Amino acid sequence: MRILLAEDDCRLGKLIEHMLVKEKIQVDWVQQGNVAFEYATYAPYDVLVLDWMLPGETGINVCGRLRKNGYQGSILMLTARDALEDRILGLDTGADDYIVKPFEFAELMARIRALARRSGLQLKEEIVQVGDLVLNRSAHTAIRGRREIQLTVREFQLLDLLVQNNGCVLSRELLLDRSMEYQINWHIIRSQTNCPKNLLGIFYINITANGNSQKANGLLPVD
Repeated sequence: MRILLAEDDCRLGKLIEHMLVKEKIQVDWVQQGNVAFEYATYAPYDVLVLDWMLPGETGINVCGRLRKNGYQGSILMLTARDALEDRILGLDTGADDYIVKPFEFAELMARIRALARRSGLQLKEEIVQVGDLVLNRSAHTAIRGRREIQLTVREFQLLDLLVQNNGCVLSRELLLDRSMEYQINWHIIRSQTNCPKNLLGIFYINITANGNSQKANGLLPVD
């Protein structure tokens, strides 16, 4: 299972992330609403956990925008607002469930499991193929032809994002945020410390005229 957690409270966010990882759940944790919207738009998640009040863009607004754009994934609102009208607003805006802070982690997990069951357990394929590249999200392996490519966790996440959006334009901010220790440099992804040749041999990036977005255009031969 893969979850997007949008929570700006560092202490609570770290705790939830830690507990979810202990449950062997893949977690992407962001702290701004506009970033959460971009992640949910370009990457597949089984459940989105959105805090109501987020900087950049509120969680309730993110929820509404996603639904207007046709987003079909499960959304769980996380908030301190416990008034009846707030719960109704959250559900009417597009949230599938609503949990009020403070809460027990066991209850959060139960609600996440229920939403995952309701959505058919997995929203994304576990094994994806692009050309002769096969990405296994469960095993965290990437195989090109007959050769397994050794990738770090961060490299795998970046490759997963590119594979999922092959042929689509992704914003510079999304790529930089996902890659963290990498920089978008000219037409390829280049490591600042240890050039991951296997990763460079998989995708190339076209930089648009304004330099603000990149396009994952396809496979390149591996040396």
